[in-house]
Amino acid sequence: MTAGKRAFDLSLALVLSVVLIPVIAAIALLIALRDGGPVFYLSERMTTPERGFQLWKFRTMRPDSADRGVSGGDKTDRITRTGRVLRRYRLDELPQLWNILRGDISFVGPRPPLRRYTEMFPALYAEVLRARPGVTGLATLAYHRTEERLLAPCASADETEAVYTRRCVPRKARLDLIYARRRTLCYDARLILATVLRRVPLH
Repeated sequence: MTAGKRAFDLSLALVLSVVLIPVIAAIALLIALRDGGPVFYLSERMTTPERGFQLWKFRTMRPDSADRGVSGGDKTDRITRTGRVLRRYRLDELPQLWNILRGDISFVGPRPPLRRYTEMFPALYAEVLRARPGVTGLATLAYHRTEERLLAPCASADETEAVYTRRCVPRKARLDLIYARRRTLCYDARLILATVLRRVPLH
């Protein structure tokens, strides 16, 4: 990560943290009152193929000790009523401002993968994770709805895993590598704006 990109991340994260404190507090209180604890969901993700960190989100599902892999149709019945709203507007990701301030992730970059996928595809993620992972990015914007459509019919964790590894991982990686070749602060700003406006950018 360049010094300019890190300075941009820190500045924007600090401003948003101050501005959004009332929103973050209100969401945390709502989850606690309606769904109980825990309020936050922590998941190990990878910032490099070897180095993991704890990604923070608001909890949107009922806890399950056997949980594994990405979310597909097999997990739909675990999503809480509050969680559906948070996921729809991506408000569950607001706690990731803390991860940005810590330097775990950037605002823009490939989505940080679970360790299981870096171990399945070490060569692929060695390329993808040369860029600092991010909250949003080209693959997130261009492929998120397609991924949701592909995974929604999956009725088991094994089916979700098979579809995700076969159809989603390679396609998202191609988009992440396109981003890596084109990344500039201006391009990052464009992707952030596209995320706010919920539009898919041309790539």
